[in-house]
Amino acid sequence: MKLETLQDLLVHELKDLYSAENQLVKALPKMAAAATNEDLRAGFEEHLEETKNHVTRLEEIAEILGCKLTGHRCKAMEGLIEEGSELISEDAEDVVRDAALIGAAQRVEHYEIAGYGTARALAECLGYGDTVRILTETLDEERATDEKLTELAETTINVEAAELVDVE
Repeated sequence: MKLETLQDLLVHELKDLYSAENQLVKALPKMAAAATNEDLRAGFEEHLEETKNHVTRLEEIAEILGCKLTGHRCKAMEGLIEEGSELISEDAEDVVRDAALIGAAQRVEHYEIAGYGTARALAECLGYGDTVRILTETLDEERATDEKLTELAETTINVEAAELVDVE
């Protein structure tokens, strides 16, 4: 795809997000299954449902803009998911693996926050109010997920993992 206009760039960003979200729909159940902390597992399961809604919203935007979002593979998300999969297979204490899963999930969230923020800014510049509204809703959810992960890490999981340290 040749990027000649801001509209072309917006569609490119949307395709990237669509691929990323679809990859996450497949990865989140694996992350949930690997989590031993019930709150973390529930958070991954809840975010899976949100992620399915994100895919639907992107399809709604594609319909509004009259474009197709298929045919693109988000390599960044592919790499982030691969790193998360490697962490899952590591020989680790359960609570340490949970801490690692939070880190992997936050890398994903930060990537999505950047992508949705960029797409929203482009849509805003182009005057696509409905698209801006939809992207803002998703962006807000991604930020909320990141905040929940931070809170879970700081109040529970990292605290428990720190107790495993031998103090001499």
